[in-house]
Amino acid sequence: MNAPRILVISPNWIGDAVMAQPLLRLLRAAHPAHAIDVLAPPAVSPVWRQMAEVDEVLETPFRHGALQLRERWKYARLLRRRGYDQAYVLPNTIKYALIPWLAGIKRRVGYKGESRHGLINVMHHDETPPRPMVAFYAALAGAPVAAQDAAARAALPRPRLVASAAQIAAVCARTGIDPARPLVAFAPGAEFGGAKRWPARHFAGLGQAILANGPSTQIALLGSPKDREACAEVAAAMPAGAAVFNLAGATSLAEAIALIAHASAVVANDSGLLHIASALNRPVVALYGPTDPDHAPPFSDLAASISLRLDCSPCRQRECPLGHQHCMVQMEPELVWRSLRPMLA
Repeated sequence: MNAPRILVISPNWIGDAVMAQPLLRLLRAAHPAHAIDVLAPPAVSPVWRQMAEVDEVLETPFRHGALQLRERWKYARLLRRRGYDQAYVLPNTIKYALIPWLAGIKRRVGYKGESRHGLINVMHHDETPPRPMVAFYAALAGAPVAAQDAAARAALPRPRLVASAAQIAAVCARTGIDPARPLVAFAPGAEFGGAKRWPARHFAGLGQAILANGPSTQIALLGSPKDREACAEVAAAMPAGAAVFNLAGATSLAEAIALIAHASAVVANDSGLLHIASALNRPVVALYGPTDPDHAPPFSDLAASISLRLDCSPCRQRECPLGHQHCMVQMEPELVWRSLRPMLA
């Protein structure tokens, strides 16, 4: 007889996928005989492959935002043959709740989301104000309750990713990074919108302070192809001859994970790479402007969350509604350096 299986349907954002990892640890502890598979968008699937609790990652074949009801029905037939007895639907949309229902999975767990009565038959309800993201996803492992107390949240496991020595050695060799020298990783991007981005000139100022403190330090600029221009601006402001690697769009997500795992410290906007660094337990300085540092904080042993906590923040907008982006612009490099420097000592 085949082992019973659990299906977890992934969020669409990298950071959310990382913060959902404690849910898998709770499911593994509660169902040790079950295999746990994750259905994820191709852009997010490399994160799940770095989680020890995942048995298999399945990639969604659907276009972003499209209902594609016929395609979902056909894919659900494939899932039916895999023998899942429960599914955890992490996105709040009807589109993803349809899949386990069409696949005939008996126990379908998730939040109410887009009025998904019937599609979700073990329904949880959001708290107001919203709970931190790790607690939000981890709550799905238990019975639906009105709220979690602070002690229960504090007892939750931290997000955790793993990267092998072979992965690290391979990406260092390919990119020319010297594994014997210190490496600091910068993540100047933020997929959600420009309001989250610390200015490139500030990253450059911080890089100059790092190199003045430790001239042998290497700096890796990580991100997607959309971040290439901002990373190029940072690299151009670095001292001549400095070991600065603009790798935005030049590494796969799996390679970026391996580089972050090797880094002495990471400085990042509130982004997927920030949460990857936290789950790899790297020393991390997290920069928050329009988002709430209490909602999705880093969990590293060495971590600093920096927010100016202006009256206009957190606005949670993709672009600054006031046009000045003071929450990030007024966060000077010296302020960030004061938090980073002890981590590099």
